[in-house]
Amino acid sequence: MSNNEARLSRIRDLIATHRVPLDRQWEIYRYLHQHPELSQAEEKTAAYLAGALRDMGTYTVHEGIGGHGLVGVMENGPGPTVLFRADIDALPVFEETGVDFASSATGTARDGSATAVMHACGHDMHMTAGLGLASLMAATKSEWSGTFIALFQPAEELACGAQAMIDDGLADLIPTPDVCFGQHIVPGPAGQVMTMPGPALAGCDTISITLTGRSAHGSMPHNAIDPTYLAAAIVLRLQGIVGREIPPHEFCVLSVGTLQSGNSNNTIPGQAKIVLNIRYYSNEVRAKLIAGIERVVRGECLASGTEVEPVIDYSDHGEVTDNDPEAFATIRPVMDAVLGEDSTDAVPWTASEDFSDLPRGLNCPYVYWTVGATPRDTWEAAVAADRVVEDVPSNHMPTFLPDFKPTATSATSAAAAAVLSYLAK
Repeated sequence: MSNNEARLSRIRDLIATHRVPLDRQWEIYRYLHQHPELSQAEEKTAAYLAGALRDMGTYTVHEGIGGHGLVGVMENGPGPTVLFRADIDALPVFEETGVDFASSATGTARDGSATAVMHACGHDMHMTAGLGLASLMAATKSEWSGTFIALFQPAEELACGAQAMIDDGLADLIPTPDVCFGQHIVPGPAGQVMTMPGPALAGCDTISITLTGRSAHGSMPHNAIDPTYLAAAIVLRLQGIVGREIPPHEFCVLSVGTLQSGNSNNTIPGQAKIVLNIRYYSNEVRAKLIAGIERVVRGECLASGTEVEPVIDYSDHGEVTDNDPEAFATIRPVMDAVLGEDSTDAVPWTASEDFSDLPRGLNCPYVYWTVGATPRDTWEAAVAADRVVEDVPSNHMPTFLPDFKPTATSATSAAAAAVLSYLAK
């Protein structure tokens, strides 16, 4: 057996021997699932996580970073510094899973309205795996050397929590990482871990467009500058940007999420609002999309004779998640050794995430991967019937719920494999 094979075998045995018992992780998961909190309101969740880290007795815990963000730092001799991140916020979704531990929590949505709250994106599983990893690292201190940082990030769903932690001085509280890791559960065979180098998740932006026309009575359209007609023309022309201006081999999405105009059947309103979402795998494509959007909006406003310039606002920006090839090459053989056939290749995911703001702000490489969470019989039946979209609950749906045992096992093991690939002796 070569030295590398021996090291891989040792890491595999460490994880198998010291992984947190599933019944303990089940308790953690059930609690977190039943007590979700919305973005920027994760106070009790953060307190629970901080208490769990302190109970391990080996972490220096810093709380209240960028809102309710926190880190646990364990310095354990010379060696690399490795950071693993889990996100902690939930969504304004009414749970429809029907399980006996379903959420009945409520909160206040961004528009000020009351809403049900659910961990419909799997962040409860991310935290469960993150605490499982932290416990494993504490239990195996004699087997690794360096510094491990467990980071729990708020407000991922608003795409602002990672940057908020950076802006609030995260770099001054922790040693500079040599590499950062993160993961997300997704529809797919439960327990299958999917990794890849390069762009793994899309970048994104929200673009809000306010159009000001001239109101008039519905019977006198000649007295109006109709913003509804203008908005409709813009929506139609926007799709031509993707279809006729972006090269076919490049990925991009432009979706109109909201079109608001008027509140009466016999009144032409004075204003309309369009809210767009764009996705892309390169900043060059992003620049082309934005230039095209602004040209179309201003051109249609000119064609309609508007007297007020349109207002175009940008928000909720998420960078492309672009995995470092060298870091990927370091962790993938260890994941293969630990997970066996459940370690497989990923394909780029069109969802977006703000995880990469952390390593970007800390100036270090990173790898982000996904973990399947669908019961395997459900997944296989849906694939066989070509009904994955119809039959498999996905993230943000009120019926989304991971198959606990295989998902928790692989999510914790994958996280440990990545961290120990750098820190194991």
